[in-house]
Amino acid sequence: MALIQPGLDLRRSSDRFRTRTPEVDSAYSFSFAEHYDSANTSHGLLLASNEFVLQPEAGFELHPHREMEIVTWVLQGALAHRDSTGVAGVVRPGQVQRLSAGTGVLHAETNDAWRLEGGEPSTDPVHLVQMWVAPDEPGGEPGYEQREVGDALREGGLVCIASGMRRHDGGAVRIRNRAAALHAARLEQGQSTELPHARYLHLFVAYGEVVLEGAGLLGPGDAVRSAGTGGQRVTATAPAELLVWEMHAALGG
Repeated sequence: MALIQPGLDLRRSSDRFRTRTPEVDSAYSFSFAEHYDSANTSHGLLLASNEFVLQPEAGFELHPHREMEIVTWVLQGALAHRDSTGVAGVVRPGQVQRLSAGTGVLHAETNDAWRLEGGEPSTDPVHLVQMWVAPDEPGGEPGYEQREVGDALREGGLVCIASGMRRHDGGAVRIRNRAAALHAARLEQGQSTELPHARYLHLFVAYGEVVLEGAGLLGPGDAVRSAGTGGQRVTATAPAELLVWEMHAALGG
């Protein structure tokens, strides 16, 4: 951990918790599963920012979730999802998916989309980032929403892809937290964008390299957490993809 300037906290990719098996490579930005650090359990409303690489036919079979808003973003490949309510589908790059776990749901995520689509088995891995925020209110029925946002990302700059804020109506999937929103950006070399102003921000570099004002060069898997800041410019030094959480509250208040 390195404090670069007041309000900015740089977390390198190598700082993350890791679990590796021949089938699944997992990197956790916060305490998760068997990894626990009492000083690193959340930031703002964000409880998990997990990066996974799933080999063909590997993944996570049916497992329970409850009282959580889970947003999935695929960087490479095709991710199959199935749940105990009968929902089944596939998420690809340029599509955002939201699972509201509500009072409880069983959910599976695997690299075997071909089984749902009737094609040939894939030999490619699936690379994804999955993020969790707590809902405003407990309870409610489980639910899914998935949208195509790839066209909007071609414009460069931040695009809101998941939000509970009223001002982000339109292309974003809806999450059950009125103080949180997730933005994505695909930047070509030399392009830049400005971070929103918020009580809490979490910037994650999904791929590529960027320079963030006040933090310097960031590479794949690097993240910056901020409190009470915003407006910094992010400039790509190579083609890059960013995920930025904008949060106006924290857990517990």
